[in-house]
Amino acid sequence: MTKRYIRHAAELVTCKGPAPRRGREMADIGLIKDGGVLIHDDRIYAVGTTDELDSMIDPAEYEIIDASGKTVLPGFIDSHTHFIFGGYRAEEFSWRLKGDTYMSIMERGGGINATVTPTKNATEDELVEVGKERLNRMLEFGVTTVEGKSGYGMDHDTELKQLRAMKRLNAIHPLDIVTTFLGPHSVLPEYKGKEREFIDMLLTKVMPEVKKEELAEFADIFCEKGVFGIEDSEYYLTKAKEMGFKLKVHADEMTSLGGAELAARTGACSADHLLKASDEGIRQMAEHGVISTLLPATAFCLKEPYAPARKMIDNGCAVALASDLNPGSCFTNSIPLLIALGCIYMNMSIEEVITALTINGAAAVGRADSIGSLEKGKKADIIFLKYPSIHYMPYHTAINLVETVIKNGQTVYHKEW
Repeated sequence: MTKRYIRHAAELVTCKGPAPRRGREMADIGLIKDGGVLIHDDRIYAVGTTDELDSMIDPAEYEIIDASGKTVLPGFIDSHTHFIFGGYRAEEFSWRLKGDTYMSIMERGGGINATVTPTKNATEDELVEVGKERLNRMLEFGVTTVEGKSGYGMDHDTELKQLRAMKRLNAIHPLDIVTTFLGPHSVLPEYKGKEREFIDMLLTKVMPEVKKEELAEFADIFCEKGVFGIEDSEYYLTKAKEMGFKLKVHADEMTSLGGAELAARTGACSADHLLKASDEGIRQMAEHGVISTLLPATAFCLKEPYAPARKMIDNGCAVALASDLNPGSCFTNSIPLLIALGCIYMNMSIEEVITALTINGAAAVGRADSIGSLEKGKKADIIFLKYPSIHYMPYHTAINLVETVIKNGQTVYHKEW
C-alpha cells in the first residue's frame, strides 16, 4: 500500500458533508486551518488538522508532503465541455466583435454546423491527439474530472467517433472523463423543418449503439428557439431516459423557452446555461434537485448578461460552474476566468464558487459520492494552490494559481514557480 500524508496546509478546503450543496449551504466549504490529508493508495483515509492526524499515525510509514503556505482543495470538476472537435472558428469570433449575434451566425451556416465538416473529416486518432492536448491544459488548471459531449457530427459515424475518442482518452489520460451524447446539438440542413424525424433517427439508429458500446452515460439536447423546441426536446429526453440515459439539457440560453422547467419535469441531473431562466424555472429546479450548471465564460465571450446565480442560490438551487469549452462561442477552459466572473460579475462569494467547481460539479456529473470533496473513502483528487488562502483566487484575478495536482493519490502535475 502506498501511503502519503499532506501536512500543514495553511487552508484545507474539504467541502465535506451532504451533496450537492443547495442555497445557503454553498457558503460552507468545511475549511480547516493547518489541515492535513492521509492518502492510502488512491483513496482518502482521513482528513483533519495536522495535530489530529499526527496523533493517529506513525509518520515513518508515510511519504510526507509539506503543504506549508499552500491552499489545498478538492480537484476541480469541469461539468460541461465540448472538448472533442475538429477545426476552429476564429473568424466567427471576429464577426461577433463586429456585432453579429450567435443565432445570426448560426442561421447563415456558421455556428455548430460549421464544426461538423472538419469533425467528420478528422480520424479518430486525430481527435484523440487534439483531445489529449486539451486535457493536458485542463490538468494544469486543476481539473481532475471533465464532462465531454459529442454533437459535432449529428450522424451515426461521427457521433460514435467522438464518443469512442473520449473512451480511449479516459483509458490513457489521468483525467476522468464523463461522456454525454449530444446528437441533437443542432439540426443538419437536410433535416431543417423535420426535427422530429431527425430525433427519431438518432434514437433508433445511433443511440442503441452508444448504449451497446457503453460510450455515454448522459443524453443532452439543445433546447432553444430555432433549434429544438420544448415539445421535441421533451420527446427526446423521455425516450432517452427510457433507454437508460441520465439527462442533461442545454436550457434557456438565448430565450426564456421553459428549458429549466423541462429539466425539472423530466428529472434531469442538470440544466445548463440558464441565462434566461424564468423565476418559475428557478423555483422548479430547486424543488426537484436539478443542478443549475452555469457557464459564465460563454456569456462573457458572447457579451450576454450572466445567468442569475445570486437569485438561484438565494432561492435554494445547487449551482455548478463549468467552462463550456467549445470551438465557437467559448474557446476557453480557463478555471481562473470562471472564478473571476463568478465572484465579480455574478455576485457569488469565493466559497460559493469553490462549491460550484467541486462538490456541485461532481453532482452535475453524477459523481458526488466519489469525488468533489476531501473526506474518507473518496478518491484522492487534490490540488495545491501557490498561496495560503482561498481569497487569493479572485484577488490574483484570472491567474492560474495551481501548483500541484494529485489524481487518484498520485502526483500528475507540478509547477515550479
